[in-house]
Amino acid sequence: MEDEFGQFGTGLTTPATASEVVTPDDATNLAYATRGLYVGQGGDIRVTMLSGDVVTLRNIQPGIIYPIRVVQVLATGTTATDVVGLR
Repeated sequence: MEDEFGQFGTGLTTPATASEVVTPDDATNLAYATRGLYVGQGGDIRVTMLSGDVVTLRNIQPGIIYPIRVVQVLATGTTATDVVGLR
């Protein structure tokens, strides 16, 4: 398939071009740092940011793409489900 936008570079402000289904895990990092997270079912989500900071984002709403760069979604403290990492 031809990509008429293929000559343009990708960056943090451009649409995501790849995804990864996220299984929350306290021991394993994601394969890639995300450019954003899509949350299908709301709740809390505990993440390790690209900087190494660990934070719990409370009351995440479903159906929204959150523009955050994370390397891990922790099982402990995460109640949101159907999470997809976008990159």
